[in-house]
Amino acid sequence: MALSVEDASAQILAGARALPPERVRLADALGRVLAADVRSTIAHPPWVNSSMDGYAVRASDLTGVAPSRPVTLPVTETVRAGQHPSAPLRPGSAVRIMTGAPVPEGADSVIRVEDTDGGEHSVSIRDARDAGRNLRPRGEDLQPGDVAVPGGTVLAAPHIGVLASVGMAMVEVHRRPRVAILTSGDELVDVDRFDEVERGDRIVSSNSYTLRAAAAAAGADVVDLGIVGDDRDALASRLAAAAGCDLLLTSGGVSVGAFDFTKEVLRDLGAELHLWRVKMRPGAPVGFGTLHGMPWLGLPGNPVSTLVTFELFARPLIKRLRGERRVFRRPTDARTREELRVAAPLTHFFRGMAEWEADGVLGVRLTGPQGSGLLTSMARANALVIVPGDRPVVAVGESVRVLLLNDDVVSLDTLSL
Repeated sequence: MALSVEDASAQILAGARALPPERVRLADALGRVLAADVRSTIAHPPWVNSSMDGYAVRASDLTGVAPSRPVTLPVTETVRAGQHPSAPLRPGSAVRIMTGAPVPEGADSVIRVEDTDGGEHSVSIRDARDAGRNLRPRGEDLQPGDVAVPGGTVLAAPHIGVLASVGMAMVEVHRRPRVAILTSGDELVDVDRFDEVERGDRIVSSNSYTLRAAAAAAGADVVDLGIVGDDRDALASRLAAAAGCDLLLTSGGVSVGAFDFTKEVLRDLGAELHLWRVKMRPGAPVGFGTLHGMPWLGLPGNPVSTLVTFELFARPLIKRLRGERRVFRRPTDARTREELRVAAPLTHFFRGMAEWEADGVLGVRLTGPQGSGLLTSMARANALVIVPGDRPVVAVGESVRVLLLNDDVVSLDTLSL
């Protein structure tokens, strides 16, 4: 029995767990998923420091200061970032200080250099607007025991910086899933045999390339099992080569054609098959099961169907195995720029281009013809337009749900704030 997209997704993810952690150098951790909370063992910053280049003073020494009545104070020393004051600040004096440098004991203000006239030995302060300001407290960012970065975080540049600041030269991250990818079909060749394509004898296995790229972009280490013809023994041999991987993805051979052997061969190899069809278009023939404990996803062979089903089922599974906690793209509403029609009671996923319109509403139009073999319809898309099977016609201007596939919808050629 065919399942809804939501039920199929829930079944595929039900048994998926984050892979065990491994220790990696912090410099190699970008994009990895932190396995557990990292807590700070220090106060950060470790001392009160200046947020301005200027002069550390006592606010009580600035009473009555104005441009016409500046106060002149002796400068007892200069403190650069990386060094500490030699003594507390005496009343009626100032310390020349640089951004990030420790503030001397007794100072409660840093007057920005723009409000002063002075140098290394004395300073005239003509504006007291910074009285009591421009000091960063000790531990303002992190106190000992605070969670610096929580487990489950996909490490981006700011997280790498925070982890460095609390001394994490090595970090524990979830292991990247090893994803084996196999495409099948007698008609398929690799791109290095393009002369056969030019003769009209074969077609390039574009799925081999799109699936490898999509899996790598989702954070997997790809194991390429190549292309296999419609032969039971050859298929069994290639599938067995996936042993030791964390996920097996196949493309093709999951429909009802006379030479679609994947289902039979997997059963012969001892696989447990859990679902075989999904109520969707494109991509209804989707298989899922386990082969000796390794999850298997069988994606259809049509190029668009392959990528749509990867997006909905394989990408979230890879992200769950990576340790991510938010594995789905967020659906949002958009206004259609053209009429949409569905001819069957299935959830349809049209390929669309979403753009912000002049009135601030997200609009979406189709990328062109929507055949499941037209890979350019996916290459031009930045969104999947979701139309349920009980909505046969969507009129121009009506609202639909879309899954945004990348940031192109908000990317501009020039900065616009």
